Amino acid sequence: MLEIPKINNNEFVIRHTGYSFLYHEEFEQASWVAYELTKEETNKTVERTNKFIQDSKVITGTANDNDYSGSGYDRGHLAPASDMGWSATVMAESFYYSNISPQNPSFNRGIWKKLEEQVRTWAIENNSIFIVTGPVLTKGLTTIGANKVAVPTYFFKVILDDNEPNIKGIGFIIPNTGSSELLNTYTVTIDSVEKLTGIDFFTTLPDTQETLIEKTLCINCWSWKSIKTGNNKKNKSSSSAVQCNGITKVGNRCNNKTLNKSGYCYLHEEQNKNNTDNPLTPIPTKTERKTISEQCLGTTKKGNRCKHLTYNPNGFCYQHGGN
Repeated sequence: MLEIPKINNNEFVIRHTGYSFLYHEEFEQASWVAYELTKEETNKTVERTNKFIQDSKVITGTANDNDYSGSGYDRGHLAPASDMGWSATVMAESFYYSNISPQNPSFNRGIWKKLEEQVRTWAIENNSIFIVTGPVLTKGLTTIGANKVAVPTYFFKVILDDNEPNIKGIGFIIPNTGSSELLNTYTVTIDSVEKLTGIDFFTTLPDTQETLIEKTLCINCWSWKSIKTGNNKKNKSSSSAVQCNGITKVGNRCNNKTLNKSGYCYLHEEQNKNNTDNPLTPIPTKTERKTISEQCLGTTKKGNRCKHLTYNPNGFCYQHGGN
């Protein structure tokens, strides 16, 4: 199955009718959910069930209603219910807690929903696409409920169109917060998503083809339907994507394209001395300093997460843009 990422020896993929996933017990949610979406499957024949239930295929158990109750977070779908409207069975399976992750309401009902709608449009235009989506799981995340369900800071989605002659791929990394930015602001190479998550995507492609697709970001190779913001005004932008100004670990200029005002992609935003315009910087709900220190969200020159602890409300230590 082309959509299934590389599996390690100690990992076990669970398969449902409409999607497959790898469950991460430590974070009490899926590391990723993968599925193919065809043009025919975008034709909705059944309605949402809205019946969230535990997944019996996860032998260690999943999250439950009580974990989310009163948490302030939405029960956000990874494989969206709207992609599963072609079968009653598939729709019901999409509400398993193994396909759910804690999402900020403004994220789940805003930018994430817009991305899901955009992906369905691509499935129609390209006849079929392969999708892998999930949370970015790291140590030190906030948790909710008795099962300690981790609340991700970011979510990702990678899409592959393997239809000849224009085979292409694209990635997204979006912070778990509300946003009025254009979707293509958050586009990255699939390679970038692999570096952030440690997941190896689309490994059954021929090596040369996989390498080319995953290192290339062609925003104009994909259509971008006009999506309205919450105030019903069209989100307009006269800017176009530019090459990131960041420098890679080997000393070369980053090949990612970005629409960020700073001129840096998410991987190299810390190299920007003034990162206040970075849409991928986590936005704290309060400006006061935290009362409990947390691990810095920054990335070191070696590509590892910074081990410093910080009280700064933006989640970064002084070396990585802390206030």
